[in-house]
Amino acid sequence: MTVIWAETALLPNGWAEAVRVEMAEGRITSVTPGTAPEGQRVGCLLPAGQNLHSHAFQRAMAGMTERRGAGQDSFWTWRTLMYRFLDHLTPEDVQAIAALVQVEMLEAGFAGVSEFHYLHHQPGGAPYADLAEMSARIVAAAAETGIGLTLLPVAYERGGCDGRALTTGQLRFGNAPDRFARLHEAAAKAVATLPDGVIGVAPHSLRAVRPETLAAMPGFGGPVHLHLAEQVAEVEEVQAAYGARPTEWLLAHAPVDARWCLIHTTQMLPAETEALARTGAVAGLCPITEANLGDGIFDGMRWQAAGGVFGVGSDSNIRISQAEELRSYEYSQRLRDRGRAMLATADASNGRVLVESAARGGAQAGGRAAGAIAPGLWADLLALDTGALMLEGRREDAILDAWIFAGDDRLVADLWSAGRHVVQGGRHVARDSIEARYRAVMRRLVGVM
Repeated sequence: MTVIWAETALLPNGWAEAVRVEMAEGRITSVTPGTAPEGQRVGCLLPAGQNLHSHAFQRAMAGMTERRGAGQDSFWTWRTLMYRFLDHLTPEDVQAIAALVQVEMLEAGFAGVSEFHYLHHQPGGAPYADLAEMSARIVAAAAETGIGLTLLPVAYERGGCDGRALTTGQLRFGNAPDRFARLHEAAAKAVATLPDGVIGVAPHSLRAVRPETLAAMPGFGGPVHLHLAEQVAEVEEVQAAYGARPTEWLLAHAPVDARWCLIHTTQMLPAETEALARTGAVAGLCPITEANLGDGIFDGMRWQAAGGVFGVGSDSNIRISQAEELRSYEYSQRLRDRGRAMLATADASNGRVLVESAARGGAQAGGRAAGAIAPGLWADLLALDTGALMLEGRREDAILDAWIFAGDDRLVADLWSAGRHVVQGGRHVARDSIEARYRAVMRRLVGVM
């Protein structure tokens, strides 16, 4: 049994003072406000965030794609560079990169990650002797870092809606349905070695899988994640092939419900936004990456009005920061609609809406029993340093507003993932060794790019 005592804590029914949280075997067993100090003392205790969308290996190419090409650079020119980069990655590289990414996520206040994992095979597309070799590397990284992992093996079988063959870097992603089923089964066995691991599935996009393949995805069990309506060119391609826009087609042909997480959805019409929100699916927002790639702005105000659920992820991992993802989401709404405090409600400030909503939505997207400080849930807990200058004199919602809009991840003092105290004093307990391996990988990769 472990006891944490917080001067203030954000509970499901609001703020409470002098809160005793007891946990055992990774789960919260009791939450009691108004108690005398005991155990580990912290200033402000929050439900830790859940990163709902990551491609870990892309962290290693952060900052490598900011030079202009011959024409107008876009998502599609970035993707070409990404394919060239990944041809140099070995399984050992991927594990080292994933471990560093997970350390940075934990230090940013994310207790769990949903890894949208599509780098399955060797350069050129030949499978490894173990079909799930690369999946097992992600699991091994999670075992070392202590992050809560939802692994989402990605189904990817074609280069576009016209059925064109995969080329270049895409060859490392591709599987026919029968081989993907075997890969998924092997990946699930690897995930089962983690005490709190979750296995889901990710049909990459409407462009990358056939309708009949998509129809089989819910049968794998667990969460279902899908890139949807991210780029104008994607919308146009799907509409030309299927006679409907991506969101419209998906809602008509798939059993979208609370198990689903639709990533980006930056190119939806108002009626599509409202219809998707009503399904209970999670909108998987990645504001930093969406800005970096020029995806567009998600219609958060309409989504919120329709009762939609959202969470945030770090996607390309060009910058791993929970506070910045949440801040960027709110700021995108302000820039588009020319207002302030857009997502705040009559009862909760911007910071509180963002922190609470993203914790719940991220947990739902990951199929993880977390997202709140309540008995029976995983002990995914985040402590902010209330002794920091930025939080001086702040109380309740004002603490969260200062963290998200005026502070940064340096305010994250401690983090527990399923009761594992992996961030202490703002630093991951295994950062030194994990960082050293990452540096060695980067010295080689920068040379080949």
